[in-house]
Amino acid sequence: MSSFIIEVVVALILLYIIWKKVIPPIGALMARQQEQIRASLEAADQARADALAADDERHAALEETRRTAQEILAQANRTAEAVRVGAQARGEAEFERIVGSAQAEVALARQRAVEEAANRLGEIVMDVVERVIAREVNAESHHDLISEAVSALNADVTGSAAASSGARQ
Repeated sequence: MSSFIIEVVVALILLYIIWKKVIPPIGALMARQQEQIRASLEAADQARADALAADDERHAALEETRRTAQEILAQANRTAEAVRVGAQARGEAEFERIVGSAQAEVALARQRAVEEAANRLGEIVMDVVERVIAREVNAESHHDLISEAVSALNADVTGSAAASSGARQ
């Protein structure tokens, strides 16, 4: 039994030494581990919050980019329409200019043809008259009659040309 008492006393001394020397460093180590775990959990929570905020910012930036792209597309469509309308207007103006120029050229050519035909008609009339009456007719003495006939012919041709160009328009 004495050995038992010695063993109990030694066990108590060992317990006292362990309580004073081993447990405090283990407690401190456990406290540090606990603090590190708590800090890691807080950091994880902060990282999650930051990730959510970044995700929200990314969504907002994406929406802003979409809106900007839609505005750019709308502006491009408006610009394309303006260019198309401008090109069409220039094309129509060019068409009108070409048609007007062609009409003026046709009118000038018609007038020249009428004048040439009228001059030639005077000669033909004189030849026919000479053949009909079988003698030479002096064109100078009948110049007034020939000019009057040519003027009447010009008036008929000009009147019919104006009526046909008015009908085409």
